[in-house]
Amino acid sequence: MKRTGTRFIRSAGLVLLGLLLTTAGSWGVLALTLAGPYSDTVRSILAAVFGIVSLAMLIAFCFRRWRWQAVAGHFVLFSVLVTWWFGIEPSNERDWQTDVAVLPYAIIEGDVITVHNIRNFDYRSETDYTPAYYDKRFDLRKLEAVDMVVSYWMGPAIAHVFLSFSFEGGDNLAVSIETRKEKGEDYSSIKGFFRQYELIYVVADERDVIRLRTNYRHEPPEDVYIYRIAGSIEDGRRLFLEYMHEINALKIKPKFYNTLTTNCTTSIWLNTRVNPKHPPFSWKILASGYVPQLLYEHGRLKTNGLSFAELQQKSHINGRAQAADGAMDFSRRIREEIKNAAPAIH
Repeated sequence: MKRTGTRFIRSAGLVLLGLLLTTAGSWGVLALTLAGPYSDTVRSILAAVFGIVSLAMLIAFCFRRWRWQAVAGHFVLFSVLVTWWFGIEPSNERDWQTDVAVLPYAIIEGDVITVHNIRNFDYRSETDYTPAYYDKRFDLRKLEAVDMVVSYWMGPAIAHVFLSFSFEGGDNLAVSIETRKEKGEDYSSIKGFFRQYELIYVVADERDVIRLRTNYRHEPPEDVYIYRIAGSIEDGRRLFLEYMHEINALKIKPKFYNTLTTNCTTSIWLNTRVNPKHPPFSWKILASGYVPQLLYEHGRLKTNGLSFAELQQKSHINGRAQAADGAMDFSRRIREEIKNAAPAIH
């Protein structure tokens, strides 16, 4: 009986090791295909060679005589690949798409923060616009609320999530954590795993970053919701400052975006850790479309006693945003239903 158990454990271990070798080989092929050096041709050749050698070692692993030589060889090969991988550096010096070409930054002087390069494009369509930026001073003592904006375009599980900070006098500053794409580059979730995009905090006027999604994106159209975050105003101030520090850090030292670990929602969650009672981590943060439901379940949204379905209905802003369009009081008008459902944080 003991011998049978030992054989089972040994067999299970070999199966797991084989799966590990297969996974490492597959990852290496994708890494070289998407992020390899030089031209597409060179990348394809390197990926093919790596794949063939990995496959040969995997086949050798199946034979007892060559098993451990195959494991050792694969370890050496994969170590070389990983060394190259960690040598890939992010950069702020690329031929960027116009909408992410200018980095924001903030000058922090006590409670007064001057934010530079706030994006406020004049859109005629999603791809036809006049670039424009402005600078603005914000007094942290006048922060009134923090709102979460959630935009859906491919079902309930996937959404783009970002925050907007509301100040006395109707001033709003939206911060959307996104991929910084080069000209001619499209977004791909797969590429997002392989150091293909830098990370950017798009600091924008709501007439830009929200109206773009409600009024100008049609292929596919996006459904946009705004939820008011529940919590103390001190938490909101600390979070705003943390965002400003991250924005300044990215201007000095760029970082890579990652589809799983460094995306719009995981980055928000990481920033919220500046507060003692930050939201708990959950799989719903990875399935970003369920973040509003997660916060509702943990009492982190202002609800005024509404069920989640009722709150979600009131939070849908496409109709109000399309009616407001480029109005100067755009931010106020898209929040009319929300303000009726939720008092400001205090």
